[in-house]
Amino acid sequence: MRVAGLISGTSLDGIDVAIIDLESSISPVAWATVPYPEEVRKQILSVTNAVAHVGTVARLNVLIGELFAQALIDTCARFKVSLGSIDLIGSHGQTIFHEGMPKLFNGFLVASSVQIGEANIIAERTGIPVVSDFRQGDLAAGGQGAPLVPLLDFCLFRDKKRTRIALNLGGIANITVIPPDSRMEDVAAFDTGPSNMVLDALAQQISLPYDANGDEAREGAIDHALLRQLLSDPYFELPGPKSAGREQYGKEYVARFSQLSTRDALATATELTVCTVAGAIKRYPGDKDIIAAGGGVHNTYMMERLEMALGQPVRKTTEWGIPVDAKEAIAFAYLAALNVQQRASNVSAATGARKGVVLGKLTNPFAKS
Repeated sequence: MRVAGLISGTSLDGIDVAIIDLESSISPVAWATVPYPEEVRKQILSVTNAVAHVGTVARLNVLIGELFAQALIDTCARFKVSLGSIDLIGSHGQTIFHEGMPKLFNGFLVASSVQIGEANIIAERTGIPVVSDFRQGDLAAGGQGAPLVPLLDFCLFRDKKRTRIALNLGGIANITVIPPDSRMEDVAAFDTGPSNMVLDALAQQISLPYDANGDEAREGAIDHALLRQLLSDPYFELPGPKSAGREQYGKEYVARFSQLSTRDALATATELTVCTVAGAIKRYPGDKDIIAAGGGVHNTYMMERLEMALGQPVRKTTEWGIPVDAKEAIAFAYLAALNVQQRASNVSAATGARKGVVLGKLTNPFAKS
């Protein structure tokens, strides 16, 4: 079975595309990141965790569906993969709101999450069935709708003898802890706190899309007083299940760095990620392998600081044949395959759901007239 995965994360770097073959193992065939047009990126930011006109959200839902479909078509052309060879698409879409912990709303406790990128558009443009809207099933079962990648981490990295911790450094940082010779119910996973989301917002203040290699942060000085304030957030000490997003670490959070120079702000924000990731990992004592993916893996300065804080090397998913920039797209391709097999794919221990559920909704392309 050949499946494509599509996702745009909280960093809004662009649309991650991965095409995999699923037989006895997960084999990546092609992968790419397709940037959003800058004006579209700005519009997405304008409706993310914000007061927004419903018409803007509706138009973006359709437009992002178009862009996701085109990103897959272009990736197939680039890698000379026949679009017709793909049996299924898993599209996570673009999150514009996520509140996994229930909040009182009109007298009811409500947990909610919204991803846009119309699946009907993707199915019609490609002629391929699409599984989308993955988070709602877990939310309905009492979970937080996140994280949803731990099942893939478990399948890829479980070891008979060693603890493995899969680390993702995306807009938000998260970990999946896989004890040796474990079962699914033994896995722990949660968001540790901010990563590239805050760093990218700070870099854009000096007209950089991001701080390549952490060069600007390396030249800055850590503001330890601000760092202590940031680390006092009770979220970092909470046990899992827990999840976070732009709702916690968006523009209001970035404003807390406003008294610092951009380089000092980047240095301090980098150290915040290092401290919170290392602190979360250190809760699990003993020898372990740490296996990283996500855009933050390219931040040389962050990786150096993280290895220093942990006192051990951080390995990359490429050692297991998984490109560091494609793991989450691969995950949603895998989850899509489990949907059509009607197999549960959330990890209750990670999300807090009452039970395992089949994730996603299947949209078929229109029948040919």
